[in-house]
Amino acid sequence: MELRHLRYFLAVAEEQHFGRAAERLHMAQPPLSHQIRQLEDELGLRLFERTTRRVALTAAGAAYLERVRGILAEVDAAGEQARRVSAGLEGRLVVGCVGSATYSLLPAFARAVREELPGVDLSFRGEMLVPAQVTALVERDIDLALLRPPVDEPLVRVRPLRRDKLIVALPEHHPLAARKRLRVADLRGVDLVVHAPARSVMHGAVVELCRRAGFEPRVRHGVSETSTLVTFVAAGLGAAVVPEPVSELGVPGVTYRPLAARDATVELAVGMRADDDSAALARAVELLTALAT
Repeated sequence: MELRHLRYFLAVAEEQHFGRAAERLHMAQPPLSHQIRQLEDELGLRLFERTTRRVALTAAGAAYLERVRGILAEVDAAGEQARRVSAGLEGRLVVGCVGSATYSLLPAFARAVREELPGVDLSFRGEMLVPAQVTALVERDIDLALLRPPVDEPLVRVRPLRRDKLIVALPEHHPLAARKRLRVADLRGVDLVVHAPARSVMHGAVVELCRRAGFEPRVRHGVSETSTLVTFVAAGLGAAVVPEPVSELGVPGVTYRPLAARDATVELAVGMRADDDSAALARAVELLTALAT
């Protein structure tokens, strides 16, 4: 028995006429009659009562019709779902984000996916440092990462999105808060709160920025989450150099000042497994690229 036998049977059962069923199926009547006979022989029963004037279902045929309709509906639904998955309109994506993207790009991205790809099930893991994101990608715990390069992992490919300016987060009553703009050199001797561990991208960016200005940063606290870092600043435990989108977090007691340095920027990129050819992933990356520009 083949799937086409079921479609032939359904057409005859609904039309109750071999000629009309043949027209509906775009085939000649004799081959259709032959196929129905084959189906009946395989089942070992009569599905139709035939007269010169009409074709009617037997009791067995009526029972068979109900099951056949369900089977064909499931087959059609499976095909439609496969087409949607192939087109990237359906699927599941787990996204990991660095802290600053969690507060800026991520909300707009979630809205765009909900509006343009409603069949894609999207979930998030926020406040992830880059090393943790890379590990999660390789181990298939996440499918897409909003991260800050560099990434030294051949199993992960990276696509740049934008560059974010670095700014200084200060306790609102800090002496430097009276200035409209700061130089990196102004941070000499200032207690700093930085991302930890030392291998995190932002930790390295802050240390390199200070060294280029001729001094070693005075790191007093290391934290793993951007929200905790800003909370420490609000508590007066130190200042912090952060990507500009962090200012959207809006923690009371924190003020932000721009840095007067052309090289005070960090890159934001999207990372994914090099072997992941998911159409839903490709569409998601297109949305992210459009939102980041």
